[in-house]
Amino acid sequence: MKQRLIAKITTVLQHLPVVRNLARQKFVSQFIIALIKSRNVQFCEVAQHLNDAVKLASNETRIQDFFRETDLNYLVLAQLVLGLLPAQGKLRLCLDRTEWDFGQCQVNILLVTVGQGAFHVPLYWELLDNRSGNSNAADRIALLRVCVQVLGKDRIGLVLGDREFVGHAWFKWLKDNGLPFVMRLPRHHLLTHPSGRRQAITDLGLAVGQTRRFAQCQVDGVWGQVWGQVWVKALTDGDFLFLFGNVGLPYMGQLYAKRWTIEQCFQNLKGRGFNLEASHLRCHLKLRKLVALVSLAYAFCLGVGTVADRKSQPIGRKNHGYRAMSLSRHGLNILRQLSRPGTGAAEKLARMVETVLRWFCWQITRYQFTRKIVG
Repeated sequence: MKQRLIAKITTVLQHLPVVRNLARQKFVSQFIIALIKSRNVQFCEVAQHLNDAVKLASNETRIQDFFRETDLNYLVLAQLVLGLLPAQGKLRLCLDRTEWDFGQCQVNILLVTVGQGAFHVPLYWELLDNRSGNSNAADRIALLRVCVQVLGKDRIGLVLGDREFVGHAWFKWLKDNGLPFVMRLPRHHLLTHPSGRRQAITDLGLAVGQTRRFAQCQVDGVWGQVWGQVWVKALTDGDFLFLFGNVGLPYMGQLYAKRWTIEQCFQNLKGRGFNLEASHLRCHLKLRKLVALVSLAYAFCLGVGTVADRKSQPIGRKNHGYRAMSLSRHGLNILRQLSRPGTGAAEKLARMVETVLRWFCWQITRYQFTRKIVG
């Protein structure tokens, strides 16, 4: 069954060639399955599961050659992950940054996920070279421009970001480009009322749990549009949920709560999934490729887990009503089970996974060449 999965993934990569060469496409498929089996990005661990017909040293050499010599088309990769999403309807973008240190090497990744509901996959990312500092407006705008290019402005229903993603240039760009957004602000930012009076949110006199909404207010030199754009809620320990955006004011808190999907994505890319932080790579070009392959593996697991939960193997619920495991972890467990020796293609789960991959091929063939990608 492992070889059948590799062949199916290779077929998908032939429809949207992230890499052009067929041998490289087969390698990417093998690497994805090896990642799923090892749950570790270290090359020595992935090599244990890459190709059972050759020596371990040969597998490691092949992996090193790929990361040294092969270029990936990240715009095509973005189109590929979009094949897992419905071809119509608005999509939500979540923007965040993750970082870790390996010795004196500092890894700093700015990443955008895309999806609907709880289904979110990495769309595009860049590695920042600023000593693990925050991103700036130019970094964010460049990243979002690629997302607009891939998706089209009409498909973007909402852009979400945490307290790092603030500033006049950033807010103005989102507003001028007609992108609906909700961003959380640090508590020290001031409100500017239409009269010109400036006010700190700490002066609003809110008790814990209380909220205030401002229909006409300016933050960082940018006015809200139709609905007004500021929503403040007092939290415990003197903190505030301070939101600014250009969406429906009564629902701003509910919309911002959907940002948890990118946190869950990072958790599954790292400690709870593929242990991305264990990478020993220092080169940014190689690290960007590694994030791409891990993202493909994650998207594959999430797609399988979602279909299995709906149709063949529902995830159990705990007493509080939440799932006992995430959708991606569910898919990861299923794929690891299917890639074990002796697993047959006639098993129910195997048929389900092959059905998912066939649908994926149909989806990208039918829908994913409607936009011209340049670059």
